[in-house]
Amino acid sequence: MTAAFDAPVVAFHGADLPEQPLVVLLHGRGSDEREILTLAPHLPTGATYAAVRAPIAEGGGYAWFANRGIGRPVAESLAATMAWFGAWLDGVAPAGRPVVLIGFSGGAAFAGGLVLSDPDRYAGAAILYGTLPFDAGVPITPHGLALLPVFVAQGDSDTVIPRELLDRTWSHLHTASGAPTQGHRDPGGHAITPSALQQLVGWLRARLTHVVTHGTTSPVARTTGGSGVAWPTVPGGRLADRRGMRPEVSWRIPQQQLSDTSPVPVQERLFARISGLPDVSSGESRISVPGARGLVLGASSGPDEAFLVPEVREFAHLHPAHDGSLHLALPPGQAADLVAHGWGTPHPWAGSRLSLGFTMVFGPRDDDELEVVAGIVAASHAYASGTVGS
Repeated sequence: MTAAFDAPVVAFHGADLPEQPLVVLLHGRGSDEREILTLAPHLPTGATYAAVRAPIAEGGGYAWFANRGIGRPVAESLAATMAWFGAWLDGVAPAGRPVVLIGFSGGAAFAGGLVLSDPDRYAGAAILYGTLPFDAGVPITPHGLALLPVFVAQGDSDTVIPRELLDRTWSHLHTASGAPTQGHRDPGGHAITPSALQQLVGWLRARLTHVVTHGTTSPVARTTGGSGVAWPTVPGGRLADRRGMRPEVSWRIPQQQLSDTSPVPVQERLFARISGLPDVSSGESRISVPGARGLVLGASSGPDEAFLVPEVREFAHLHPAHDGSLHLALPPGQAADLVAHGWGTPHPWAGSRLSLGFTMVFGPRDDDELEVVAGIVAASHAYASGTVGS
C-alpha cells in the first residue's frame, strides 16, 4: 500500500534524541514541513520535534486531507497514507518511545485518523483548526479514545473548515470519544492565535511531564469494549450502562455537571454513605470549588495517583448541590470502563496535570443509581487504601 508514495521527507528541530518523547508536527494543505516546524521553538523542551511532509500520491494530490471542504479521498487512500506514516514512525519511535501528534488543518485530520485507528500507539494528540476524518473509513466510535489526552483548538471565525465539521469534531472529542479533552476556542479564524499557542504549550508540557514520570497506559476498557473490568464494590460486580442521555458537562475549568442533576436528598444520602467509609474524614475540598465536600483517607498505602490531592490524601469530593457530581481517582482500567458505560467522563486534565484516572462521576438520580455511585466511590476508596492495583 505504501508504494505510491515517495520516501518521507522529515525535518527535525534540534537533534533526534531517542531517549526523549517524539512530537510529530503535521502541516496543512498549501504548507510544508519547514513551515510548521517554526512552531517547535515555542513548544516545551524535553522532547524531539519532527515535521513530516505530506506525501504526494501517484496522480497527484494530498492523501491525508480526509474531510469535506478540503478534499475527500477514498478510505483506501487514507489507509495507505497512514500505513506509509506508520512505517516511518516505527523506525524512529520503536515500542516504548512515547509519540504525541500535533496536526494543523488538514494535518489535524490526519492526526485524528492515526489516533482513532490505533490509540494505543500514541501518547496524545493536538487537533488544531481542523476536523476528525469523518466518513473516511476510520473507526469513530464511542469511547474509542478512552483516556488518551487530547487538545483541540478552534476559531469561531474559521471559514476554511466547514462549521458543521468543526462542531462535530468538538462534540465527539468532548463527549463520546472518552478522551480527556482540553479545549480552546477564541474569536480567531483559521490560524493559531497567541492564546491558543499558550494553551497548547501548557497542555503539551504537562502531558510530556506526565509521560516521562508515569509512562503510558492502555486502559483495559479500550481493548475489551467495556467488558471484563471487575468492580467488586458495585452490585453485580460489573457496571451496566447508565440510563438515558449523557448530561451536559462544562468544557471549561472547573468541570461541572450542568444538566440532569442529582436531587438534593439523594446527594445527601450519598454523602452519608461515602463519608462513612473506613478511616474517612470529610471537610471542605482542597482542590474543588467552594462548597465541595472532600473525602480524606487516613493512613493508607495507595499510590499518589489514587488521590486528587496527594498531600492531604483527598481521594474524592462531592460538588455543591447545584451540580451534584463527584470527582474521584480510579485505576485507569476502571476509569475507562466507567466512561464507556456512561457513568462519568474524564477530567480534561487527566493524564496531564492530574492523574490519568481523575474522573467525574455523574450525580445519582435515584436510589438505584445511588447504589452504583456509592460502589464506584468505594472502588476509589479501595484504590487509595492500597487494597487494589493500578
